[in-house]
Amino acid sequence: MTTGYICNIQRFSVHDGPGIRTTVFLKGCTLRCFWCHNPESIRPKPEVQFFPSRCIGCAACVEACPEGAQTFEENGTRVFDREKCVACGACVDVCYAEALVFSAQATTAEAVVAEILLDRAFYENSGGGVTLSGGEPALQVEFSREILARCRAAGLHTAIETAANVPWENLAALLPLTDLVMMDLKHMDSARHHDATGAPNALLLANARHLVESGKPIIFRIPVIPTVNDTPEEVAAIAAFVRDLHDLRAAQYDGIAGDPAPITVELLAFHRMAGDKYNSLGWDYRAANLTPPTKEQMTMLTEAAQAQGIPVLGSINGHGR
Repeated sequence: MTTGYICNIQRFSVHDGPGIRTTVFLKGCTLRCFWCHNPESIRPKPEVQFFPSRCIGCAACVEACPEGAQTFEENGTRVFDREKCVACGACVDVCYAEALVFSAQATTAEAVVAEILLDRAFYENSGGGVTLSGGEPALQVEFSREILARCRAAGLHTAIETAANVPWENLAALLPLTDLVMMDLKHMDSARHHDATGAPNALLLANARHLVESGKPIIFRIPVIPTVNDTPEEVAAIAAFVRDLHDLRAAQYDGIAGDPAPITVELLAFHRMAGDKYNSLGWDYRAANLTPPTKEQMTMLTEAAQAQGIPVLGSINGHGR
């Protein structure tokens, strides 16, 4: 059985593909987007998260930690020295208040699919299914493949959410088992993309073209982030790129009976609800002072995308990745 690391299994998702879905958030990502809504999914291995508001002061973690990373000062202040922490999990095991938790757990594809199938009736009635997200599902290729294969065997619709900043071979390995691809596009200027995400955009743009050539249905998702890409000009530039991809697919199907698989755009509004997650990891939340876009702004940006002549699904308040 293939094992992998997951952060969360979210049931009754309605923004990660058609119908009611279960979204599986996998661990590990090649980007470092400063606003990431799931920072616990970025690093490839589990790490200990500390939520001070849950701590009941029992000091069981202090006794359990072999490295002395968990302490209380004389004034009662709780201290977690992350420099000493080796993520052995001893403190997590004794923290019944769940103030200390692992950011991910190791599990098998079989166990993941067993939980997914608990909601089979909802998928059948709504046209839903399963979505692999993260993090980046194309980093845990064999694990993701087995989950998708088992879901396909059970008759479920399958989807992946990807940043596509991975070798093409990783994505290509998942496509035969995937019914829908959702891919993020954050900025067309490579230097600006690097400043915001820690990586240039050449690889992911090349992969976007490969995905179009694969013939799969694709939703290109634009996370609208203040100071990054929240102007009509920046959204229009992304939409123009998608328009060219739309034309590429149309040319591929020229003279072939039937309609090509759809390529659409969806805008996702930034939110600030991830602050506690950053604090729990001991990270600085660089997006803390950003103001989420208003409905009026999102409408304006949606219209800017539509002006490029491509199908736009609309906008969503909140981005799961």
